[in-house]
Amino acid sequence: MGKNKKNKASRHNGEVADTMANGINGTQSSSHGAAIEANDAHGTTAAAAIIPSQPPSESSGSSSLKRRSTDEADGGDDDGWQTIERGRAVKKQKKIPGAESKRYPGIAFSEQARLQAKINVSSLRDLILYIFADGPAPQWVSVKHRPEFRKIVAIMVPGLEEAMFKPNVDFSQYNQLAPDQAIDRVATSPDDYYPRALKRDALPQPLQPFADLFPHLWPVRAPGDDKYGKLHSPVHAMLTAPPPKSNGGGEKKNGVKTVSDPHGWKDQRTRITEFLASTEDLMENGFPTHPAMLPEGERRANFKDPAGWVHTRVERLEDGEVPEADIQQGSVTAGREVLALDCEMCVTGEDEYSLTRISLVSWDGEVVLDELVKPDKPIINYVTQYSGITKEMLDPVTTTLRDIQARLLDLLHPHAILLGHSLDSDLKAIQLSHPFIVDTSIIYPHPRGPPLKSSLKFLAQKYLGREVQKGGGTSAGHDSIEDAKTCLDLVKKKCEKGKAWAAGEVQGENIFKRLARAGTAYRATAGPEATGGLPTGKLSAAVDWGEVSRSACSAATFTISCKTDADVEAGIVRAVRGDPDGLEIPGGGVDFVWARMRELEALQGWWNRNKLSTDDAAGPPAADPVDDDCDDDDDDCNSPLETCLTTLTQRLKRIHDALPPCTALIVLSGTGDPREMSRLQALQARFKKEYNTPGSKWDNLSVQWTDTEEQMLRKAVRAARSGIGFVGVK
Repeated sequence: MGKNKKNKASRHNGEVADTMANGINGTQSSSHGAAIEANDAHGTTAAAAIIPSQPPSESSGSSSLKRRSTDEADGGDDDGWQTIERGRAVKKQKKIPGAESKRYPGIAFSEQARLQAKINVSSLRDLILYIFADGPAPQWVSVKHRPEFRKIVAIMVPGLEEAMFKPNVDFSQYNQLAPDQAIDRVATSPDDYYPRALKRDALPQPLQPFADLFPHLWPVRAPGDDKYGKLHSPVHAMLTAPPPKSNGGGEKKNGVKTVSDPHGWKDQRTRITEFLASTEDLMENGFPTHPAMLPEGERRANFKDPAGWVHTRVERLEDGEVPEADIQQGSVTAGREVLALDCEMCVTGEDEYSLTRISLVSWDGEVVLDELVKPDKPIINYVTQYSGITKEMLDPVTTTLRDIQARLLDLLHPHAILLGHSLDSDLKAIQLSHPFIVDTSIIYPHPRGPPLKSSLKFLAQKYLGREVQKGGGTSAGHDSIEDAKTCLDLVKKKCEKGKAWAAGEVQGENIFKRLARAGTAYRATAGPEATGGLPTGKLSAAVDWGEVSRSACSAATFTISCKTDADVEAGIVRAVRGDPDGLEIPGGGVDFVWARMRELEALQGWWNRNKLSTDDAAGPPAADPVDDDCDDDDDDCNSPLETCLTTLTQRLKRIHDALPPCTALIVLSGTGDPREMSRLQALQARFKKEYNTPGSKWDNLSVQWTDTEEQMLRKAVRAARSGIGFVGVK
């Protein structure tokens, strides 16, 4: 018996001290009853009785009873009673450790940490997955006694900046700078990535409570692409977990695994017209301009096709609409004729490709057109390994590009939709423009965002479980009919599943789904059966502005929609504690809460410029009636920014006070100031739109885009990607 107790104690100490152990669950153990049924190691069921402690008799054998030692009693309320099962005491679930306990959980930074760059938003996400699920161990902090964590609360507060936490900040003048001047407040260099210790006396008064809640301010880099001047969504980065490492079971040899429907997914049949590329999408992706895409007026009236080009007979975009009475009920084609297009090209000059084959497939898969085309210019390279075209194939061909254009003008009427993959290159080879396009490279976006695009081969493997373009790199080349049918099936899949399918989880899994699927509990929270980690689903809640159920947060166990930051505060406390009656959120609350406060974001002018209406459920709040007419000698008059920061800090303090012990609290801004970046991106988009309009002259454009503007954009993107974060444990 003594040896058995020693082994148990050794295992217990190792479990508490190990910071690399698996996650933790807030599940409470069941209360002791008069009799407890338990399965033994052989699968049989035995009764465990509650009996008073007494000296063991010599005849009791393996069922001997013993009184617990003082250390074992642990201050329980069982008055000396304990559970005996097959001669062994059944260990109870451990109590939440006290603040002075040696097994209290913690997240600490050490100067010896392997920190070589700024942490990312994904680093904070991976910290959550490490504590509660199957994520990798962080290299930037040390996590102590991971099994003891009860809950995690992560709050995004856009609008927070590191410059606000510097001494002697004048908040009354803080927002007086223009956006191009405000980005200069980001004084940290890419090499300045170590966290800043928070000292209460060194902080502005509205932000001093941060020093009571968190030990450090962390520079956090938002997701993006400096090369292309892009800022990616920090919300998506936070809520999308990387795919788990494959164990080799169902993984394809080329590493691309066919996507499966998320748990609980419901198909939403969607018309193909919902996937039509907008005029802005077509312009941004380099599609040739059709006159119907131009606003009515002088520009459309004076439109002329470039030499050799033609456009389809569509006068206005409204001509493509089909009356609802003429649409068959349940039809995803919405009364439109859908044609899938794919072309093969050969090289006829430096950076010049000419059409050599065109294939057109109808919605039902029938081949409408499949023709070889002889270019007007001599072919320099047949690129047979990709096109599948050889000199012998084209020698007897007499069909010209003009013949193909004439046939397409008859086929592509106003109700016709043209679909394909990266169709801009095909239409440029045909020298034809059409305003109604569905492009699989757009509706299946690349994980890293535009201008990057996934290949058709990859999309077919991932979303259709199909191998295509097997001849690529060989003399067989590609098959344009096969490619057209593949595009058709990808679009049909979207119409069958809905717009949200394969749009938000291209590169990973929703974090709420991961926690529900791969959450892990330990003995500290799930009892003795969880030794070594016990797989268990984690309950989660998402608290955000607008209609939360229509976003990536819909995967959370519970969603709480809000209209103010006060609603968000109340929603977080409710999610952590649970409903008193337990009818919706069970008593004891959820394990993980993600929330977003947005009033500071609105005050700073950082709100999404595409949603500026206060009447919109997802739009910014109406301006608060803050008195901005302060007298110079009025010491009690605060600026709107200072008032907002004071209110925000008080909210975070109240939330912290409401958290149970052993709860990790994470606060992050998500991004830095995006205003100058947004202005320059709009300028760049306007330049591209005018520059790609046929007949336009570079020196007559209303805006110019040179290397000077390009460097300004890159600087603005670096500032927009400079966020901050805070990590602490209650």
